[in-house]
Amino acid sequence: MSGGSKKGGGSKSGSRTTGSAPGTSRELTVKVKTAKRRKLSSTLWLQRQLNDPYVHEAKRQGYRSRAAFKLIQLDERFHILKPGLRIVDLGAAPGGWTQVAVQKVGGKKGSIVVGMDILEWDPVPGAITMQGDFLADDAPDRLKEALGGPADVVLSDMAAPTTGHPSTDHLRIIGLVEVALHFALEILTPGGTFVAKVFQGGTEKTLLDQLKKNFTTVRHAKPPASRQGSAETYVVAMGFRGSVE
Repeated sequence: MSGGSKKGGGSKSGSRTTGSAPGTSRELTVKVKTAKRRKLSSTLWLQRQLNDPYVHEAKRQGYRSRAAFKLIQLDERFHILKPGLRIVDLGAAPGGWTQVAVQKVGGKKGSIVVGMDILEWDPVPGAITMQGDFLADDAPDRLKEALGGPADVVLSDMAAPTTGHPSTDHLRIIGLVEVALHFALEILTPGGTFVAKVFQGGTEKTLLDQLKKNFTTVRHAKPPASRQGSAETYVVAMGFRGSVE
């Protein structure tokens, strides 16, 4: 599921250069000194956060995470979210995707957004927010009850904790996608859409075959907001055929 946030303190050096951020004119590049009790990895993470234009823009627009822009960019390309739709957001914390979903589909009769994450997270206005392990036996029923009917879109930004071993990490995230897809096949309305995070290299053949069997269109996409060094990409399956095989 979604990982926790990282925090770190420490002083900043005076070495700065200019750079640009989405929707803003200029931002500064900040170098962070390694604090006595902070690991180098934490220092690099903090430096990356301070210099990430999407982090700054998320704060400016009131999104809870930079990940909101990943869904915005996927939606701009594939037109996933429309007023009146019923959305399930898996791995939702801290709520950036849920916020975007509410903005895109809310305000019209029949629309509903339900989000779930294993982590505790603050409610998102206009959405039903739930804490729980999606892998728990009762999770699908809880989501179905909250939704009160079929879903038009199932979103999954779930990610298992990384081990640093690419093959293991790939298998872990594919396992989450498979569980999310099984749920999507149970709850999606015909014509519905399934979006899930995977690693670069795409999906396993068996999973890809299942997606192609149950959806008319299957695409892989890496939105610009995904960090360059990240192995994540997304599978977008559209046009649910309405039958499970």
